[in-house]
Amino acid sequence: MITGSQPVETAVSDFFNVATQAAEQAFQFWDKVAARETSETDPAASVFADLKDTIQTFSEKLAEHPEVSLGKQILLQQKLMALYQKTTLRFLGQQTEPVAQPDEADRRFKDAEWNDNIVYDYIKQFYLIVSQFMLDLPKGIDGLSEHNIQQLDFFTRQFVNAYSPTNFPMTNPEVVRKTLETGGANLLEGMQRLTKDYEGSYGGLNVSMTDMSAFKVGTNVATTEGKVVYQNDLIQLIQYTPTTEKTFKTPLLVIPPFINKYYILDLREKNSFLKWLVDQGHTVFCISWVNPGPSLRDKGFENYMHEGPLAAIDVIEKITGEKQVNAIGYCLGGTLLATTLGYLKAKNDTRIKSATCMATLIDFRDPGEIGVFINETAIKALERQMNTLGYYDGRMMAFSFNMLRENDLFWSFFINNYLKGERPQAFDLLFWNSDGTNLPARMHSFYLRNMYLYNKLREPDGISLDGVGINLSKVDTPMYFVSTAQDHIAKWKTTYDGARLFKGDVRFVLGGSGHIAGIVNPPAANKYGYWTNTKLVADADAWYQNADKHEGSWWLDWQEWVKPKAGEQVAVRKPGDGPFKPLMDAPGDFVGKKIADVIHA
Repeated sequence: MITGSQPVETAVSDFFNVATQAAEQAFQFWDKVAARETSETDPAASVFADLKDTIQTFSEKLAEHPEVSLGKQILLQQKLMALYQKTTLRFLGQQTEPVAQPDEADRRFKDAEWNDNIVYDYIKQFYLIVSQFMLDLPKGIDGLSEHNIQQLDFFTRQFVNAYSPTNFPMTNPEVVRKTLETGGANLLEGMQRLTKDYEGSYGGLNVSMTDMSAFKVGTNVATTEGKVVYQNDLIQLIQYTPTTEKTFKTPLLVIPPFINKYYILDLREKNSFLKWLVDQGHTVFCISWVNPGPSLRDKGFENYMHEGPLAAIDVIEKITGEKQVNAIGYCLGGTLLATTLGYLKAKNDTRIKSATCMATLIDFRDPGEIGVFINETAIKALERQMNTLGYYDGRMMAFSFNMLRENDLFWSFFINNYLKGERPQAFDLLFWNSDGTNLPARMHSFYLRNMYLYNKLREPDGISLDGVGINLSKVDTPMYFVSTAQDHIAKWKTTYDGARLFKGDVRFVLGGSGHIAGIVNPPAANKYGYWTNTKLVADADAWYQNADKHEGSWWLDWQEWVKPKAGEQVAVRKPGDGPFKPLMDAPGDFVGKKIADVIHA
């Protein structure tokens, strides 16, 4: 740390020594990057090969219509000239209006120096003008497919955001100040953090988002009281301890996604969906999925159905004596629930009394920006990789999903951790987000091909499980769909199309916010609101235009919907009362297994 009492020579010498160490760390880091094996069969290489074809198509179409790019180039030059003139006037002491300003939601340029300092203001505006030109260039070009447009938009955005001046130490005023204050120690600390994070990554750079040491599953997250009452290769089934004097007769099964751990629904008591369900008088069971390693490579989607919800329903019947359950599925857990409904319908099995799908894709026609990674070439390369490993590494998935919101979920942490050299703050949601899981090779291949790539789940008998064709149009189970307006993973209009595939009574509700916050939205917070419309018309926009807006949480609406299906009030069922004796306390030990634990087991 440089202080005013230090001799200048000492300060300069210390700074030089720290800078030298940081440079050595940087060279060591790039040596590690260069040493990492890559090949043309890597999924990332396949994605970029597909992008190369898109760029070639775009270049050809652009050459056919030079007037489109010419008009945009003229506008670019006009804006740059105006920026130069106004910057010159500012140097002469005159006040001017900016040529370009960041969007209100863009937090990258919040530091006052970006406006007050003429040089930084010029850099900022120059960047905004040029990046907007690049993002606008593909617009208005005829002859491009939807996939072409999506790829160009996604990768252009990745490029312009990667080259933001905020991401470089010499053009970020906050980093410059930090470097001067610490004598460069922030850069040395940052390089050490970067090297450590890269060594723990797979298929990309998984930046540390939170202080992982600040949380422990079962201690300060996933703390709702209960017992693990059943276990097989894929699940531990948790039965939660009742908190009411009576409980609804029909038990409730919660099926979380198996691409993440279940405790997003049980982070803290004040926002725990599972605790809230228990407090409403439900007998709640929740699946905790295994974090699979190489030994589970041959588990398929049908295994997840049989050893997941179907096995859980069997156990719940033996514990409670009830032949039916109300079921909730979240994200991929909802996709599995819908598929299970189709399977049970084909067998005339009515054990699921009602079904709730939260932020669930069933019709995959528009999976959002994740679609840029979905094509035959990339999936084949990924299958070759999975066949070698036996699983799809959850760290690769986390990197892909984080790049869908790159400024918030990647570059902000890149700046904080590696340029400022600061420790990430403790945040339970980001702890969960960083606690990923793998997926078995066979299951993930089936899921990608049959749902994301070919969208077969929506087709009658489009997919079969154990020789049973899945036809969702025959499912007449009462269903509740809730999606969120800003969801970038399960876009609400696409989930709406999925809701319309079913034959029975379907209620669709649109919540505010995104994939996580809009679902985990406790009533006490009184946030976001939700929209309802009892008519499930053909067009999602028409549904929304005639929907009623309500304040608060959709949880209350769901509770009113499920009450008639939950049955009368009966004596509470405590874990261990039935034939299945507790194996261990909740949250169990499946949820504590990290990726590193299972891939080296």
